[in-house]
Amino acid sequence: MKRRKPVDQRVEILFLSQEDMIEAGVLDMQNCVDVMDKTFRLLGEGDYLMGGPSGNQHGMKMYFPKEARGPRMPVDGPDRRFMALVSYLGGDFHHCGTKWYGSNIENPARHGLPRSVLLVIINDPETGVPLAIMDGNLIRAMRAGAVIGLGARYLTRKDAEVAGVIAAGVISKTCLQALDVGMPKLKEVKVFDINREKAEAFSQEMKEKLGLNIYPVDSLEAAVRDSDAVSSATSRVKIPYFKSEWFKAGAFFGLSSQANLADDFWLSAGVVADNWHMHMDWREEALRMPEDSMKLLIYGSLHQLILNGLMKDGDIVEMGQVVRGAVPARVNEDQRVIYITGGMGIEDVALGSTIYKQAAEKGIGKKLRLWDKPYWY
Repeated sequence: MKRRKPVDQRVEILFLSQEDMIEAGVLDMQNCVDVMDKTFRLLGEGDYLMGGPSGNQHGMKMYFPKEARGPRMPVDGPDRRFMALVSYLGGDFHHCGTKWYGSNIENPARHGLPRSVLLVIINDPETGVPLAIMDGNLIRAMRAGAVIGLGARYLTRKDAEVAGVIAAGVISKTCLQALDVGMPKLKEVKVFDINREKAEAFSQEMKEKLGLNIYPVDSLEAAVRDSDAVSSATSRVKIPYFKSEWFKAGAFFGLSSQANLADDFWLSAGVVADNWHMHMDWREEALRMPEDSMKLLIYGSLHQLILNGLMKDGDIVEMGQVVRGAVPARVNEDQRVIYITGGMGIEDVALGSTIYKQAAEKGIGKKLRLWDKPYWY
């Protein structure tokens, strides 16, 4: 009788701090856009899973009550939430993962912290063993920008030279870096923020970083008019309104956040989504909630047009199908394209998996022992 070879039951997790992530290359935007390219190709091929029975749900959100039920329970507020996004991504990634975070808009002023504090956990899809725990703030910021850069790579006109950036926050910084990757001929960038000083500081910082002609403008309209590409990454507190006539023929409009768009803009433009099935799940959830929930639904005006029969779900083009070449990026060079994104766990898994592998190869990070041998199994 053959004896079974001893099994190594030890479990070690690679912990990657923010500094470790930077050393491992998380700030390399060219690489991030390329990683998102592979991610969306797998999305288009169906080699992925997200939450829920449909495999397309964004994540599980914990809602705080308007009135506390306990002496220390937090209450509802703008952008106040905890969320967990679970995903599997196939291909060369072949990892499961979870992004877990809490969000409090008062963090910067009251605690000197980012609005959201995020962790990403990467797991072996066969055993469930956790392989890495890492800072999620850099992953979230970089992949959010990279997804817009990916949109620019496939959806902008080839002669696109001018961009408009709406809001001067962290995500706009990564979106602009990614636009620079996705638009080879980018030369000029107009920046608008309701806080003029922020727009000026943003413009100076990004001009020094990218070497482009970047400058602040005085209005939302000025940032949009005559721009070949527009990126908007505003907070959920102040949602901008965009008029159709501001956008030139052939313009690309990449949305990383909520926005109010005139109905005629939705109806006249081509609409491309990161994962429309995820947005449909959001709509179904919103319809089961109180009446005002549709107002809070991301891109709610688009969903309302569909509910009213003025558009169909089938009118929305899936970005994964564009990347894999199954559908054309645009009908013609004059078509304006609205690219809507909501953020997906597979993006976090893709970049987290990539940085985990790069860190492991370079010996970066700290190994944490979970156990030498499980106490029970």
